[in-house]
Amino acid sequence: MQMKKMMGGLAIALIAGVTVYAAEVKLDDIKCVVAPKPAKATKSADYKDAKVYFCCDGCAGKFSKAPEKFATKANHQLVATKQFKQEACPMSGNPLNAETETKVAGVAVQFCCNGCKGKVDSAEGDEKIALVFADKPFEKGFKKLEQEKE
Repeated sequence: MQMKKMMGGLAIALIAGVTVYAAEVKLDDIKCVVAPKPAKATKSADYKDAKVYFCCDGCAGKFSKAPEKFATKANHQLVATKQFKQEACPMSGNPLNAETETKVAGVAVQFCCNGCKGKVDSAEGDEKIALVFADKPFEKGFKKLEQEKE
């Protein structure tokens, strides 16, 4: 009986360990949502049923006081960390056309047509990022990626 309890406990521990590992986010080349510094796994906040990462407690505090101010960069980070995936054109909400793929701030993005792609390609800097990752286009084109539980 004691052996069964031990084996059951071990099985639960293994499943929990695998689940945590599957949910681990890779932060290689990921920048803080607030400052242009590397994000740290130990500095995070819940956002849109996922997590955003910061470089320090100060940035985490700024985000918590005004998350809407950092929404575009936070949305971008959710996709860059593979917590969200693209499912539709962020401009129109229409189905994706693989031939329209381009990079926006290092993230591969597709559109429904070359018209939408052209609008984004002709923009520069923060305007380009906002066209794809501001709250309204983000809601049209991206959905939370469900973590696999092994």
